Amino acid sequence: MEIFHLNGQPYIKLCDLLKLQGWVDSGGAAKALIDQGDVKVDGEIETRKRCKISKKNNCHFN
Repeated sequence: MEIFHLNGQPYIKLCDLLKLQGWVDSGGAAKALIDQGDVKVDGEIETRKRCKISKKNNCHFN
């Protein structure tokens, strides 16, 4: 498990999180992964690319 720190920001967009963590090579790849239903937020499939992820959320993908 990796931990991402928001550095004082209230949230980060899901597609930006995937890209900034290096889990995907580009924003387009992040959006494609989300569109395919391969990303879960708090155990539920998330298809909103700009879903706001805050410190209370858990994200993972296949």
